[in-house]
Amino acid sequence: AAVDGVIVDDLHFADEASVEMLQVLMAAESLRGLRWALAQRPGECSVAAAALRSALEEAQALVTIEVAPLTVAQMQALIAPHYPKTGPKGGRPPIGLPKMLRVWCLQQWFALSDPGMEEALYDMESMRRFAGFELGEDAIPDETTILNFRRLLETHKLTEQMFALVRELLEGKGLLLKSGTLVDATLIAAPPSTKNAEGKRDPEMTQTKKGNTWHFGMKVHIGADSKSGLIHTVRASTAKVADCAEAEHLLHGQEERVFADRGYDYPRVHEAIERIGALDGVAIRRTAGIEQTETEALFNRVVAKIRSRVEHPFRVLKRQFGYIKVRYRGLEKNTCQIVGLFALINLYIARRQLMPQGA
Repeated sequence: AAVDGVIVDDLHFADEASVEMLQVLMAAESLRGLRWALAQRPGECSVAAAALRSALEEAQALVTIEVAPLTVAQMQALIAPHYPKTGPKGGRPPIGLPKMLRVWCLQQWFALSDPGMEEALYDMESMRRFAGFELGEDAIPDETTILNFRRLLETHKLTEQMFALVRELLEGKGLLLKSGTLVDATLIAAPPSTKNAEGKRDPEMTQTKKGNTWHFGMKVHIGADSKSGLIHTVRASTAKVADCAEAEHLLHGQEERVFADRGYDYPRVHEAIERIGALDGVAIRRTAGIEQTETEALFNRVVAKIRSRVEHPFRVLKRQFGYIKVRYRGLEKNTCQIVGLFALINLYIARRQLMPQGA
């Protein structure tokens, strides 16, 4: 049968491998001349996906379908298809999804373990009131129920979708403009002890040297809006990965300007910024034995003032939310938690603009 066109749904969720496959299809001789329909959320596509869209626009073979932004009220609908339900034979009904979602938020805000969260619900009336539990009337979730909810989010990668949902909410409110990006990274410590059953440290965590100090753990990389400081991209890696190696993945491709500290002053970063036609605001590294000129020093001071806003999310992560050390073994589980934390951090940073006037 003849093919009249190609439809790509949810382009904003496409990873690099998926975009590469689409590029191969676009170049295939048998598919040349076809019309392409891309369904995407405004401003959420990766750099590679944006390049694919530009190529199709130049070939006049593109029909774009803009997907309406989500709202916070739809976060429960995001989880509901995967949430356990009472079977046809009855049985004890699960605790309501709205309550468990609030328990998860409390657990992230106060850096509590699963047993610690259960104990806090019994001990603190303020937490019970926020989550919607009445002691003596409602069943309080135990640590296994809290664990299962967390694993449900991990298994279906729902924290990534929750982060995208919050990002859309902020875009819809005009708080996340994305005309400029601030790039930065921070180290998160992991337990270096070998006093465990295997007698080994976490194999997915590595060590790196910062200044004269060695650190063991992982690294969190973010791309933040230069105006508001809200985060639009989060990536995680093991600690030994260089900051500059992740820089390109933190850009959404629509920037007019990009700012970063001296750790990003490498050719690969400058080339990535040049490819998207943005102003290059990467601070200049000092070369050993060569004194910086006054112009370079002034440029670095200007960049430092602008990019200081990207430090605020890390301050909220480590001071407000108390996330200074990984809680789980392996990168995947910790990345899942970190992405969820940054969704909540965005809401925290924009809380005054999101709350009704007079609240």
